[in-house]
Amino acid sequence: MVAPMRGMSAPSQSAATAVVDAARGFIDGIRARADQIERDRRLPPELIEAIAEAGLFRMCVPRALGGGEVDVVTMLRAIEAFAEADGSAGWCLMIGATSGLLSAYLPEPAAREIYAAPHTVTGGVFAPLGTAVSVLGGYRVTGRWAFASGCEHCAWLMGGAVVLDDGTPRLLPSGAPDSRFMLFPAKDVEIIDTWTVSGLRGTGSHDMAVHDVFVPEARSVSLLSDRPRHRGPLYVFPVFGVLALGIAAVALGIARNAIAALSQVAVNKTPSGSRRRLAERATVQAQVAQAEASLRSARAWLFDTVAETWVAACTDGAMTIAQRGLLRLAATHATTTCAAVVDLMYNAGGGTSVYASSPLQRCFRDVHVVTQHMMVSPATLELTGRLFLGLDTDASML
Repeated sequence: MVAPMRGMSAPSQSAATAVVDAARGFIDGIRARADQIERDRRLPPELIEAIAEAGLFRMCVPRALGGGEVDVVTMLRAIEAFAEADGSAGWCLMIGATSGLLSAYLPEPAAREIYAAPHTVTGGVFAPLGTAVSVLGGYRVTGRWAFASGCEHCAWLMGGAVVLDDGTPRLLPSGAPDSRFMLFPAKDVEIIDTWTVSGLRGTGSHDMAVHDVFVPEARSVSLLSDRPRHRGPLYVFPVFGVLALGIAAVALGIARNAIAALSQVAVNKTPSGSRRRLAERATVQAQVAQAEASLRSARAWLFDTVAETWVAACTDGAMTIAQRGLLRLAATHATTTCAAVVDLMYNAGGGTSVYASSPLQRCFRDVHVVTQHMMVSPATLELTGRLFLGLDTDASML
């Protein structure tokens, strides 16, 4: 761990290790509940309570507010451990943790109102699918948002909304609409049961809606025009970049689980018409080796890129557009590589992979939902490619 810049502090190595150890301590319990998570389409309340008690949902909340304020690598390792046990559990941890970044942008009274309670879990949707009518002291917000992961266990939910002045979208100096994240107490939010899907079934990513809800100005944040009020190196990282990295960490855990699942199948399965176990087939041996090489390479580059950027955040207190581009590219590359690894293991498992009792089919379904998130979509390759080619690029979403 490098020394923090003046006025900043970074978590100690022992504290970081304790966070990852705490996360890994949940693996057996999550695996034991994997079928229940899948069936109920949400994490069990007692599991949520235990995760909150361990402080894992508060990894990105400033220490000044009672949070963990961990370094990004530590957060990724914790998410990866959860996802290795179950993709949905990893995803819910990722959403709850990264949502905590907004606490660093809020005025302190509002931040304490929302995040000071040790067991508070937040979540929501960044997409500006709502409208926020500007009124005295704040906004009246209406909207409906899809993919509100973990919404059923959140005490506060956020939704992106375009600000309207006299019925017209407010514009930023760049000409873009002014969109802000609005934070609502869960009691003001309607949860609409829509999450009947192929993968990540246990994330409970239903639609959420609000209808003419008043949101005080202090409970709104713009990632385009506001700046963090806390100076730790964690808050030098762009929020969207951290979200993309967290998504990649989920994919890493799922891919690691797929390799382990295939290895177990291979040493026990003798395919029909064969006298040799699957593990003794040269093709399968090559597939496992290829999967290991691909996963380890993508993971190494992701973690190296994050570590290098963390040094810049600690020493310079700033991040260049090029560094932000590399973070996003590493996240997208890791996610797509992990999907390819899971596909390889799924195919190597043969007919065994298609049964509901096989972890391979769940890994296959889960990872292909992960790849659909816009933060790691193919469009991010175009965005970062423009940067590498020196072309004018709108980097607001990096």
